[in-house]
Amino acid sequence: MARYAWPLAGMVAGIAGMAVSHALTMALSLRPNPLVSIAEWLVGHLPGWLEDLVHQLTGIKDAAPSATSGAELLEPYVIAFLFVVFLGVGALAGQLSRRGWWQAIPLQVLVIAVGALGMVGRYTLTTLTVTPVVAGGVTWIVLTSFVAGPLQRARASQRRVAAAPPDADGSPAVSAERLERWLRFDRRDFVVRAVVTGVGGLALWLYGGRFAQKRRRVDQTRRLLNLPIHERSPRPEFRIGIDGVQPWRTANDRFFTEQTSFTDPVIELTEWRLRIHGLVERELVLSYQDLIDRQIVESWITLVNVNNPVGGDLIGNAWWSGVLIRDLLAEAGVAEGADAVLQTSADGWSCLTPLTALTDQRNAMLAVGMNGQPLPIEQGYPVRSITPGLYSHVSDCKWVTELKVTRFAEDEGFATEQQGFAERGPIKIGSRIDTPHNGDDVAAGTVSVGGSAWAPQRGIVSVEVAVDDGPWLAADLARVPNADTWVQWGIAVELASGSHTVRVRAVATDGEVQTGVVAEVHPDGASGWHEVGFDVS
Repeated sequence: MARYAWPLAGMVAGIAGMAVSHALTMALSLRPNPLVSIAEWLVGHLPGWLEDLVHQLTGIKDAAPSATSGAELLEPYVIAFLFVVFLGVGALAGQLSRRGWWQAIPLQVLVIAVGALGMVGRYTLTTLTVTPVVAGGVTWIVLTSFVAGPLQRARASQRRVAAAPPDADGSPAVSAERLERWLRFDRRDFVVRAVVTGVGGLALWLYGGRFAQKRRRVDQTRRLLNLPIHERSPRPEFRIGIDGVQPWRTANDRFFTEQTSFTDPVIELTEWRLRIHGLVERELVLSYQDLIDRQIVESWITLVNVNNPVGGDLIGNAWWSGVLIRDLLAEAGVAEGADAVLQTSADGWSCLTPLTALTDQRNAMLAVGMNGQPLPIEQGYPVRSITPGLYSHVSDCKWVTELKVTRFAEDEGFATEQQGFAERGPIKIGSRIDTPHNGDDVAAGTVSVGGSAWAPQRGIVSVEVAVDDGPWLAADLARVPNADTWVQWGIAVELASGSHTVRVRAVATDGEVQTGVVAEVHPDGASGWHEVGFDVS
């Protein structure tokens, strides 16, 4: 069989793998894909003299608008160059597989690692960011073997025929005609597999492109929205003033997320509707405009995920803007006997929230804004629910489309039914140490220790720190605007050289002292004192 078939098998499989990676990148709301991420990293790290040389050789700088940067001009050329390089590597992988399907794997794993580094360079290192690269790489490896399978079979047939002893009359054990039939079948099989793989890869690439186009369109609409909301900066007295303590207001792109489905819903404003039904006197169906035409309230609120471990970062504080849920439920008229609201997301996820938490005087809302901006897509755009004082698994529904007034005896939310988490979900009092970090090496003398503490709906009255099993020492507290946010705390301690351990606990305004009893996140949230160890020298 023609020698070009082996490199072609590797290239077709590689393109299909790249298509899988691209489609997953788009579906998981990560932009750009690994190839573009690597190109951006390379362009950003080009020496100035090399960038100038390329501009002089190509003349692209002179032909571009003055507002366009040199990096933006080079990026398409670098992407094209990397694509050609990848095709060459795919061809080499196909050629290596001629000696055995496993021979190309070391080269393919190396390319996968480079792609993963490209994504990590663009984003932080998480399972989500490397999933498209790994999935695309595995696809490439598997499809290389699949497409090249007929070539391997034909090669084995030729070797077997050549090694077979002749018949008694001296004629070949396998006739040339029979061998040619075998090879013809293998050639047809190779062509079919290559075409199917190529067409499938093209379809996946187009799917990723269409998804990306919709996301860009929705994101552009989101950015152009002129909502009746306001940006609010934290007042200076909300900060404790210690380097290393996490910001009091969590930036939108740093706010925790938890994947509840394979992809985040991307919803056009014209498509979104909220249905309020169940045990109500009158069913309501609201459009986005219907919602924002109502009175907008705004408030600082700290959200905590039930999966947040002691000292973890699945917690964030933001300035939320939205419509009070109690006003909407009052419009619908809640029937007697109801005690819960089943909230359902566009992706099918649901949570069952106590009715009292949505109808009392807390600022439980359908949020449309976050830190003065329309909700980011990954935070539930166009609308999500916010319920102060409850873990998010029973209260915060992103991309919310349905509120069903019901009873706890009749319905269950996803986390309760499928994962066995607690039904009610009040947030436990908690605290953490942001600085020093575990394993730090700090200078001897006065050491600043600081962090955050929270008890939403109650508030924090004091924070205490213990050094090396010593007595509890009162820390200083920053101010807070309300009881629904975390509070920053700090203390200066004198420490001599050596290894030291610091732990922290908080006290709520109702007198509850944070427990030191260690509990895992399941079923109703983690507990225990956060502790860090560090060296002083």
